[in-house]
Amino acid sequence: MQQKNFFEYLTYSDDDLRWQIVCTDIGATVINPYESYPPQKEKHPRNFKQVCTGRTLKEYQIIYITKGSGTFESEGKRYQVTPGTILFLFPEVRHAYRPDFKTGWTEYWVGCIGKYLDDLTVNGVITPDNPVFHLGLHDTILRTYQDIFERVRFQRPGYQLRLGASIMMLIANIIGYTRQQVQHSHTETYIERAKVLFTENLTGTIEIEEIADDLGISTSHLSNIFKSYTGMTPYQYYLHMKINKAKELLETGELSIKEIAFELSFESQYYFSRLFKKKTGYPPSLWVDFDEEVQ
Repeated sequence: MQQKNFFEYLTYSDDDLRWQIVCTDIGATVINPYESYPPQKEKHPRNFKQVCTGRTLKEYQIIYITKGSGTFESEGKRYQVTPGTILFLFPEVRHAYRPDFKTGWTEYWVGCIGKYLDDLTVNGVITPDNPVFHLGLHDTILRTYQDIFERVRFQRPGYQLRLGASIMMLIANIIGYTRQQVQHSHTETYIERAKVLFTENLTGTIEIEEIADDLGISTSHLSNIFKSYTGMTPYQYYLHMKINKAKELLETGELSIKEIAFELSFESQYYFSRLFKKKTGYPPSLWVDFDEEVQ
């Protein structure tokens, strides 16, 4: 199971800035154990490269670590990073971070600037004095990152405005989760962690045994709790997520049915179309027309 590594630095206009928040860069990286960090160092702007030894940026960044461990340093403090950690980087605040050499890690990030973020900092909603949030693994957080990545991928007119709204939602979810006082049961934690693993592998394939191993439970226990909470087996739930992703891709109109089947790693266009119709009642070729009718 592998997440694709990528990053992209974005442009924006004065009109975009009037919305008080714009996205400057995005990326996702999987660092395997014993690999050097950061990868493809030469392809990043000069001031972005010194992430391990210390650097300052002119932007905010929100980084989500979903696997592995490491360290983060900022304002003279050192923090341990574990799966489910959010790191906030602030303009002109020196920081450094790196995965542990023996574990590596998986990271997602989004960079941004704007008065909206400055106001949150001035008002103490986010602050350099508290740059680390140990949220745990939340599918909602990960899907927001992936929604941002999808908007950048297609870059339709006005995409920066929508990116700004998604970043606002990302911050709202992070703050919201930190304020929750209700403790999740072990079962709920397993479900949430499994959903994150599913989301990270929507464009690939999975083995339920691997998911269970990652969670440290048996395959039968994973199946039982999924049945109890969702009414579906883990694999059925995974297919359900793939079909929902296919709906989104169909509605963009950017990819053909064959390309979507390939993008989501279905064994064939025929199998994808047959499964899509079984789950939705409509073949992929008619989904967009149906969606417009119901709206």
